[in-house]
Amino acid sequence: MHHNFLFDLDQTLLDFHASEYKALGIVLKANGLSFSDEIYQAFKAYNKSLWLELEKGAITRTELFTRRFLDVFSRCDGDSSQLDPLTVNDDFIRTMSVNGVLMDGALEFVKKVKDGIPDARIYIASNGATINAKGRIASTGLDRYIDGLFVSEDMGVAKPAAEFFDICLRQIGESKESCIMIGDSLSSDMLGAKNAALASVWFMPTGDIEAAVNEYNIDYCASSFDELYEILKRWSADSK
Repeated sequence: MHHNFLFDLDQTLLDFHASEYKALGIVLKANGLSFSDEIYQAFKAYNKSLWLELEKGAITRTELFTRRFLDVFSRCDGDSSQLDPLTVNDDFIRTMSVNGVLMDGALEFVKKVKDGIPDARIYIASNGATINAKGRIASTGLDRYIDGLFVSEDMGVAKPAAEFFDICLRQIGESKESCIMIGDSLSSDMLGAKNAALASVWFMPTGDIEAAVNEYNIDYCASSFDELYEILKRWSADSK
């Protein structure tokens, strides 16, 4: 049996917001629209709220992509009347896919996990667009250390649904006890691990940590890659 580490991608191994900021500026300017820090912050906040609605099943991916760009168009100087939000969204995702940015220390960390923990396998378990995830992983060199990629767009179901993790487990081909979910999001990563009865590590926790740990049955918390490595090493030794 292997030790199967299921990592969220964004704000766990990759700096999603840095890639997002760069790509949004490129795409809006290419379409004759203005871009500023204020526009990005509004896009970021609204986009987050839409992804939460998607996780709840309240909207579709197409609705999410359409609404986030209609909103940002309304905030920009320039003529957006002839722009198709889904076309601009596709351009945005393609641009992000070649502009991956690692979290500080992430590449060294995954290499350390592969080298230092016996029988370690690293999987990505991510909500989002497949081209975006694959492109950013490849552009940062993470692909050299990853044993598998699970992306909600391909799977037809998103975290925190237990079905997402059922698919992961079937493809991994090993027991739940051999798997642990690591991520920054309570609403997708930690709730998903709880729904699927998987061990979990909440990475870079914020807010009322004790209340969140109790609500989501979180097993471990880690505030740095060094701390996360020690947790995963200890969990691997204990789960033999």
